[in-house]
Amino acid sequence: MSGEQTPMCSMDLREVKVKETSMAGRCRVFWYEQYVQPCIVELVGSALFIFIGCLSVIENSPNTGLLQPALAHGLALGLIIATLGNISGGHFNPAVSLAVTLIGGLKTMLLVPYWISQLLGGLVGAALAKVVSPEERFLNASGAAFAIVKQQEQVAEALGVEIILTMLLVLAVCMGAVNEKTMGPLAPFSIGFSVIVDILAGGGISGACMNPARAFGPAAMAGYWSFHWIYWLGPLLAGLFVGLLIRLFIGDEKTRLILKSR
Repeated sequence: MSGEQTPMCSMDLREVKVKETSMAGRCRVFWYEQYVQPCIVELVGSALFIFIGCLSVIENSPNTGLLQPALAHGLALGLIIATLGNISGGHFNPAVSLAVTLIGGLKTMLLVPYWISQLLGGLVGAALAKVVSPEERFLNASGAAFAIVKQQEQVAEALGVEIILTMLLVLAVCMGAVNEKTMGPLAPFSIGFSVIVDILAGGGISGACMNPARAFGPAAMAGYWSFHWIYWLGPLLAGLFVGLLIRLFIGDEKTRLILKSR
């Protein structure tokens, strides 16, 4: 009898080990896909977006005015979101990540890793733009850093414009890609178009940054920090306002905190 039981016991142990190994493998894949892969995508997407955006400013012809950077930023963002958005949500912007977190579309523990990834992506994208650009053009364009605001008198106007323009962008993301009642397959295009419209409307007043990562990378590469705080405070305030607006008033019933039927 004992001779018959030993192989069965050995088989049971092998099966247990196989199951444990399989579960450990699934846990590793889950951990990677839920937490690591999205941050990698945010870094890569931010780098590509900011690289294209910076080049569009550095190589901009005086004859095209705001049209070239507006189209380059908007079309690039829409394309990158359509390509990578299903992995990370396609934020590529700390202000967007803040709003999405506030409305429950991003785990709170991922907010800071997303911010770090986006800022690193901004540095990489701006550094690549600097490498491939002629030095004279790079310097003439201040490395695509936001150099619109020159005097203290312009600060209030520029800050207000950054808040309003960013609100439109963040609304396009949250309502088009996160809010269940209004989300749809055309979200990447509407987000890209919101960037085009914002730059055409407010580019001459504040530069229409709408993205702290887009401001940070070029500023670091060019060493240009004048009134840099505007491009952090404005977009982040906009992200906060939009998050509260959706949570309290215009979000779907799952998202709203008040005026619910149950």
